[in-house]
Amino acid sequence: MGFNHILKSVAVAVCGTVAFSAAVHAAEITGAGASFPYPIYAKWAESYKAATGNSLNYQSIGSGGGIKQIKAKTVDFGASDAPLTPAELDADGLTQFPAVVGGVVPVINLEGTTPGQVKLSGQVLGDIYAGKITKWNAPEIVALNAGVKLPAEDITVVYRSDGSGTSYVFTSYLSKANADFKAKIGAGTAVKWPVGVGGKGNEGVAANVQKVKGAIGYVEYAYVKKNKLNYTQLKNREGTFVSPDDTAFKAATAAAEWAKTPGFAVDFTDAAGKNSWPISSATFILLHKAQAGDGAKGKEVLKFFDWAYKNGGPAASDLDYVPLPASVTKLVEDSWKANLKDSSGKAIW
Repeated sequence: MGFNHILKSVAVAVCGTVAFSAAVHAAEITGAGASFPYPIYAKWAESYKAATGNSLNYQSIGSGGGIKQIKAKTVDFGASDAPLTPAELDADGLTQFPAVVGGVVPVINLEGTTPGQVKLSGQVLGDIYAGKITKWNAPEIVALNAGVKLPAEDITVVYRSDGSGTSYVFTSYLSKANADFKAKIGAGTAVKWPVGVGGKGNEGVAANVQKVKGAIGYVEYAYVKKNKLNYTQLKNREGTFVSPDDTAFKAATAAAEWAKTPGFAVDFTDAAGKNSWPISSATFILLHKAQAGDGAKGKEVLKFFDWAYKNGGPAASDLDYVPLPASVTKLVEDSWKANLKDSSGKAIW
């Protein structure tokens, strides 16, 4: 099934909401947050509905919004690409676990170039987003692109205007790759960009890049595929130029120490390995440890992600996400048993 057909089938591509009408006695769960995993959550929700009759209503509003909504208890789960620290989790009585791994990809609107033809480094990308490099034929870009005809065109930077885990991942990488970027802008879900125009969600950034000649933006790779965007190669930590795909995202996870990392908040940006995509990341689910009543809603959330772990791998791979290995999902489900309780203190999983 094609990606466009997937989004048509949920009939919500414009507003970024996955909504399914529940059968009379079927369970419905609600979630909100990151747009990074929205394409795979949409596909999983569609398949889960078909398999079980149970529904997911997920709003793609950005990681910042997802964190706010789960803290306010207006949804059954929140979703964020920016993991919360142990102190933040404890302060709000939350637990956190990864759902899937993907990659953030620079995308460009540059006439005369083809997808993957233009090469960038973290240093140059950071200088572009810092407003230091402003033309596509700047010497720093030309030096990386022998044989590519680069126009004397202004670069229009496109960034996320909402609180964004995708921005967190992107700025975390740039802060590692470019010392000046780290000093002047730094990493965060919302930073003070010195130049450019904003777009809401991965959807908004993709749309702005498509509209503006000379634009550069950053989106999760599924949006690159869906919108047939022109992406760049990136020079990774080993000095290799790599193109984005699930193999390169998976390579970045090779040395992950999930069991030793509180809240499963493993950092894959600027990962070692000659085949690693340097802006790879997990995306995370947030739940309240103390579930209301008999914990039925929380249990339905866990049933959805348990189903996704066991059955959603092929769909994730089709969209160039990386499914979590069984060894990791076992650790996650052990954390569910340890951390999630109903109002009487009984484990819900």
